[in-house]
Amino acid sequence: MKVIKLYRILVTKYPLITQAAQAGVLTAFGDQIAQNLVEQRQTKDLNFLRTVQFGSIGFFITGPATRTWYGILDKYIGSKGRNVVLKKVVCDQLFFAPIFIGVLLSIIGIIQGSDLKHLKMKLCDEYFDILKNNYKLWPMVQLFNFYFIPLNYQVLIVQLVALLWNTYISYRTNLEK
Repeated sequence: MKVIKLYRILVTKYPLITQAAQAGVLTAFGDQIAQNLVEQRQTKDLNFLRTVQFGSIGFFITGPATRTWYGILDKYIGSKGRNVVLKKVVCDQLFFAPIFIGVLLSIIGIIQGSDLKHLKMKLCDEYFDILKNNYKLWPMVQLFNFYFIPLNYQVLIVQLVALLWNTYISYRTNLEK
């Protein structure tokens, strides 16, 4: 219970850094799930640099971007009501998701050392499939998230669900490596 109380204090007092840190940890964990369970790597074959890189993306990009985006949605669309929730989900899935997936795939490619030609090819090969899979999962998650969860805890809910999503992204972006 002390951990939950501390989390509540931190997320209220320092929402951006707290949510960046939780996104970093959970994104790194998603990569480890991909390496251990999906790719079935032996301990000696684990790529810890890859895990640190994924965690860094969570800390520096995913956490701050989602927290900022949810704050913008809350400020300009509102926080309560069925129509508000539907508008938020539509905005999230039509504007944020397509742009964020493109940015995320580009950053992962850059971190992996892809040149511009290879990066463009990977984006062409993977972007629409990942976006399509995004639409199978995230609208329902966001309906729940925006309807039931207060703003300060929305990133946490998304990052908990994103454990599976991050595992998928990590696996997908590391095929043929």
